Amino acid sequence: MGSIAECISGTNFKSNKIKIDNMYLYGAGGHAKVIMDVLKENGIELTGIIDDNPHIREWMGYPVLSYDPKRMFPILISVGNNSIRKNIAEQLYKKNAVFGTAISIHAIVSPYAKIGEGSVIMQGSILQSCCQTGKHCIVNTGAAIDHECILEDYVHVSPHATLCGNVQVGEGSWIGAGAVINPGVKIGKRTVIGSGSVVCKDMPDGVTAYGSPCRIIKNNSQL
Repeated sequence: MGSIAECISGTNFKSNKIKIDNMYLYGAGGHAKVIMDVLKENGIELTGIIDDNPHIREWMGYPVLSYDPKRMFPILISVGNNSIRKNIAEQLYKKNAVFGTAISIHAIVSPYAKIGEGSVIMQGSILQSCCQTGKHCIVNTGAAIDHECILEDYVHVSPHATLCGNVQVGEGSWIGAGAVINPGVKIGKRTVIGSGSVVCKDMPDGVTAYGSPCRIIKNNSQL
């Protein structure tokens, strides 16, 4: 992730991303439907949908295709589950995939925010100054990410969750819908914060926690 000094320099998603007019999606499910809306409102054509399930042949009027890295780019992984999205991304990186981003025109994104490749910013979300997302993150509908927050790779912030200033969320963690993370709190890697929780203190790697105040309820051997 970049430093705050780099953020202040003015580098942001608007200046360092090439304008594109088409996109492929990998994953024919509900999450893809919302990403499709984000693409359409930006005037980006959905060129095709890719899925590994041989029983899915059609999706929203589009034929479901097998991935061809030589012609299917740029691409977004339209899978909400963090671990599955990471596994797909790792396989696609081996094939030299080219990833895009999808940022809703109905989101509020600071010019000093940084959005990692493969990430999706949904309608009504807010990303304030000097916050950063890693690769293949999801900032879902109406989520609020305040100043200087850092989301590492493969993080999913669910609808209407609120991250106050200087929050850090580790790789692959999932913040449930409507959760509130207090200022300066650090969430570990591969951790799940339950919907509606209020997180007042740091959370370690690999746990599930929920409640107000949020408490650890189990350790996760695998997410």
